[in-house]
Amino acid sequence: MTVYLVRHGIAEDAPPGGDDRARRLTARGKAKMREAAAGLAALGVEPDVILTSPLPRAAETAAIVAKALGGRLEPEPLDALATGVTAPEVLRALRPFARHASVMLVGHEPTLSALAALLLTGSTEGAAFALRKGGVIALEVEQLLPPRGAMLVWMLTPRQLRRLAS
Repeated sequence: MTVYLVRHGIAEDAPPGGDDRARRLTARGKAKMREAAAGLAALGVEPDVILTSPLPRAAETAAIVAKALGGRLEPEPLDALATGVTAPEVLRALRPFARHASVMLVGHEPTLSALAALLLTGSTEGAAFALRKGGVIALEVEQLLPPRGAMLVWMLTPRQLRRLAS
């Protein structure tokens, strides 16, 4: 199975004392994410399913990516991709999707990097990643549960993805 881990695009700052969960993508964040998503299309990325955090900034990112990849998929919210959920919990929530050949997860840091580490090493602390907003990690995973046999295929920054698109 190929697993794509996509960090949401650039979001607005939370107002002092405001709700971090309500943050949306900025206009600049949307534009940069459209260009990065075009890079994913140029790479031929074709997930069977797109799962997204229910938070607006991730859901907006997932919609942008889905459109760039041809619009055939509607992103599905997965509560386990919200902030504050541990990588092992996310992995357990993916159990129903293990039948797919390719799954895209759109979410937040530090969970996505911890999930990549867990899949690659068996431990959330077994590897360290710096996944930038709009960046993507592609992993080839032999078995999701328990995590076994994962290989890093590529990790691209949003800038690299935008360059692939042009």
